[in-house]
Amino acid sequence: MPEATPPPATPAKRWRLGHALAVGAIVFVLLYLAIAYLIMPQYWIHYAHHHPGFDDLPRITRTGDDIPGDPLNVALAGTEVEVKKIVLAAGWYPADPLTLRSCLEIAEATVLKRPYDEAPVSNLYLFGRKQDLAFERPVGDDPRQRHHVRFWRSDRLYSDGRPIWVGSAVYDRRVGLSEKTGQVTHITAPDIDAERDKLFADLQQTGDLSEVLFVDDFHKVREGRNGGGDPWVTDGRLEAGIIAAARIR
Repeated sequence: MPEATPPPATPAKRWRLGHALAVGAIVFVLLYLAIAYLIMPQYWIHYAHHHPGFDDLPRITRTGDDIPGDPLNVALAGTEVEVKKIVLAAGWYPADPLTLRSCLEIAEATVLKRPYDEAPVSNLYLFGRKQDLAFERPVGDDPRQRHHVRFWRSDRLYSDGRPIWVGSAVYDRRVGLSEKTGQVTHITAPDIDAERDKLFADLQQTGDLSEVLFVDDFHKVREGRNGGGDPWVTDGRLEAGIIAAARIR
């Protein structure tokens, strides 16, 4: 038996279908316009104000001889007092200034395997000056192994006017001779991402970070060697934290 042919749509049905399609098209266009011209611009204005661009910041520190040093991999937004407070609360120690006395102390501590929690770090340069702040976290009683981070105050400001500090967090795994200079120095571990993550894991334990974000593709070059000739490798991301000002003061 042949299949029954459906009756043709009546003018009323065709009108209702056309009306529904027209309303749907109008809603779609209005939704698109609202998202594209109202919501997204406001989102990016908010994002830009709260997350200052890092595109034209240096990526690599320099040694005193202008040799590429350790890569940048961390950043904090806050006053100098706030940065010091949160890093100390995270269990890190301020590094002693690099002087003849501190160098002799770390040499003695290394030979005797005696702890030196505030051992100095060598000077690296960014924005034409050495680090503004330096901290370290010892590993056991052997000063040859330690976590350390250097911070420089940049000219960038967070949305509330507080400065942005960029830094380089690196792990010292032993003492040895520099491949480039032959000088006695700390040999750093190549995985700088692990040290970045270690620092932020400690900072987040304080409860004083209001926000943590990653700047993807901060490093286009994902591997290299520092001023001592030690290799480094990264996934290219810089990790940034916003210090909760109201809670830490």
